[in-house]
Amino acid sequence: MGHITTTDAGISAPSDEHSQSVGPNGPLLLQDHYLIQKMAHFNRERVPERVVHAKGGGAHGILQITEDVSQFTKAGLFQMGKETPLFLRFSTVAGEHGSADTARDPRGFAIKFYTEEGNYDLVGNNTPIFFIRDPQKFSDFIHSQKRRADTHLRDHNMQWDFWTLSPESAHQVTFLMTDRGTPASWRHMHGFGSHTFLWYNAGGEKFWVKYHFRTDQGVRNFTEAEAAAVNDLDFHIRDLHTAIASGDHPSWTVNVQVMPFEAAADYRFNPFDLTKVWPHGDYPEITIGRFVLNRNPENYFAEVEQASFEPSNLVPGIGASPDKMLQGRLFSYPDTHRYRIGPNYLQLPINAPRNEVHSYNFDGPMTYANPQDPVYAPNSMGGPVADPALFAGDSYKVAGEIIRSAYTLHAEDDDYGQPRALWENVLSETDRANLVSNIVGHAGAPEVTAEMKQRVVEYWTNIHKDLGQRVSDGL
Repeated sequence: MGHITTTDAGISAPSDEHSQSVGPNGPLLLQDHYLIQKMAHFNRERVPERVVHAKGGGAHGILQITEDVSQFTKAGLFQMGKETPLFLRFSTVAGEHGSADTARDPRGFAIKFYTEEGNYDLVGNNTPIFFIRDPQKFSDFIHSQKRRADTHLRDHNMQWDFWTLSPESAHQVTFLMTDRGTPASWRHMHGFGSHTFLWYNAGGEKFWVKYHFRTDQGVRNFTEAEAAAVNDLDFHIRDLHTAIASGDHPSWTVNVQVMPFEAAADYRFNPFDLTKVWPHGDYPEITIGRFVLNRNPENYFAEVEQASFEPSNLVPGIGASPDKMLQGRLFSYPDTHRYRIGPNYLQLPINAPRNEVHSYNFDGPMTYANPQDPVYAPNSMGGPVADPALFAGDSYKVAGEIIRSAYTLHAEDDDYGQPRALWENVLSETDRANLVSNIVGHAGAPEVTAEMKQRVVEYWTNIHKDLGQRVSDGL
């Protein structure tokens, strides 16, 4: 038997698989000190670039709501006719600052909406799913995609080692290995909120939602060969800036899927599992508006590099779901910004809300605006007072023993069904051929061992035997 994982204090670790939750399906707990330690340390691994999503670009724009969805949410930015300024940052995930824009990778799709009720941040990707479903595994997953400790080289064997030992990754890895893993430009790809979120209306009725941002430019992808042939590390940054500067303003249609609150409990699979999509036959997309990017940043460092996005910025009418990955990100993202940019990162112009701030936080490095006395609550001197009624709709009952566990399985929960459906029902034969070629090229790297290649074949065979056979033949 190998060594037992410990905390950094040398204490045996409780789990490297599962975060601590209220029952199998409930929210995570702040008392999960091992999860907090892993995430807090991970957030501080790089100075000063982002530990993930380091390379990217962005632009300013405007959200326009064209449909009435007040029956689902009271959030001001989603009311009929409302226009809200926004900033959107695109990025690659694994590469460093100088990496190529065209590398095979998911693309970050992070939006900050400057609403009249404060900032609302949607921190998504160009994929509707992710590689894992529990944040306990997040830093380990990213480490497998980054550089080795000894050679300082990326290692495909490490990547396949993690993926093949984590079958929940199959859906996202299938997506990644198609040509959607190499988009032709940021303008020609969809964006997704990915997580499930809570919406509640003025009457307190609750709904579960997923966000879809459909590119109005149409989807365009590179093949592996086309992406490799691009002799410009900044190809996507240049493309977006050039398009906007020339008046060709890209836009996206904003759609949502809405699930009745009560339907989640016995839905055929876990609707909060980040490795799953909701079938459109069950919950069709509803168009609620569109957004357009119409202004380039004036200073890259001030507006793109120092931009901070955090899923914990939730305005009244919108709340978190018990998606464990989302629960982890509620802590991880603002904690990262406090380290990378500083505790007063929200005072920077790109991050500052457009409405007035009345906070009891004060001092700290790089303070620009401090509150006036009193600087504590409660007080009897007329200081600001919280209004819990604004968020009355974001609560729901949870029950269960405090445990470390996977989600309770629903009737149709499994790791291979949805990627199998992607192979069988969505991909064209050209898409399938390119998927196989991309897998074989990646898993055929010199550092990938013979034993690992066999595990790769088994991984894809579990999705579909024909896919596994074609990968086996290629390898």
